[in-house]
Amino acid sequence: MTARDTIAIATRGSALAQAQAHLVLAQCRAAFPRLRFELRIIKTTGDKLQTASMARESKDLPKGLFTKELEVALLKHKADLAVHSLKDLPTDLPAALRLGAVCKRADARDVLIYRDADYLGVGEAEPAADSRNGQAARRGFRPNLAIQGLPAGAAVATSSTRRKAQLLAHHPGLKVPDIRGNVVTRMRKLAERAELDATVLALAGITRLNLRVTPQGRLEGDGVPDGLLGTILDTEVMLPCVGQGAIGIEARQDDERLAEICERLNHFHTLQCVTAERAFLAAMGGGCQSPVAAYAEVLGSQLRLRAASFASGPVRRAEASGPINNPLELGREVAAKLKDEG
Repeated sequence: MTARDTIAIATRGSALAQAQAHLVLAQCRAAFPRLRFELRIIKTTGDKLQTASMARESKDLPKGLFTKELEVALLKHKADLAVHSLKDLPTDLPAALRLGAVCKRADARDVLIYRDADYLGVGEAEPAADSRNGQAARRGFRPNLAIQGLPAGAAVATSSTRRKAQLLAHHPGLKVPDIRGNVVTRMRKLAERAELDATVLALAGITRLNLRVTPQGRLEGDGVPDGLLGTILDTEVMLPCVGQGAIGIEARQDDERLAEICERLNHFHTLQCVTAERAFLAAMGGGCQSPVAAYAEVLGSQLRLRAASFASGPVRRAEASGPINNPLELGREVAAKLKDEG
């Protein structure tokens, strides 16, 4: 590879996807200052299906909803690397492609987002009239709200089967309607719509958009509607989806030019964790929209993998630990435990 080569990095066009791609671009330029890198924005099927419910059965949704077109660009040599939210990348990749690298994982926790009672000028969970936005009964809550602290009948909007199941496990009296749109769009819907009381978003996505949850629980950043609060949910409360918080970089299997780049971008501990999670998902026979959750952590020289299935009946949980260098076996072991429980 010479300094004259331009390495094309494919990404979706959403604000979050581009933010993630720019993180990868910056790492590439820092590690290889003599090479030229550029981003190429590609619209995916998922971007075109903005009205589709992600909570529908996975068989009703196209495979590789947010990745297929990027993979086609790699196969046709129109791009050299593709940047994905790893949670969106199927476990079975095309034969000519591979997961070349995984960047250091961001915080994998979820955030419960809700309106601030003080901002609305109402008592906790009491209605407030606001004729400017046509909202006759927007409810607000105090900081540090827990899922169990929501009133019966409260609507927590999410299109994730995983989140719906865990919300209802903690609080069976909730309503869990679907919601679509990017991070800021979902926040705006929550701020404006009286029929919604809260939503759940990934902390990693919020952070990568330069938004933040302050120590006082306020949501701040460009585009964030005023008067929103957030409670970061521990993984014991809301187990993440497979690969949450991690950025995956896909490349052609036989392209040795890019092997050194992928090696420099890869974060070993993150790779071992997500490999265990993805092995679990593959062994469960599911895809990115499967009703399962899994989260692996490095503890010394060991990997600990916790997982849950929400496919039918009550939530089933399992966990196991194993050597850090054998994540595939660990993922399969935990999947076998869950299948035995079923």
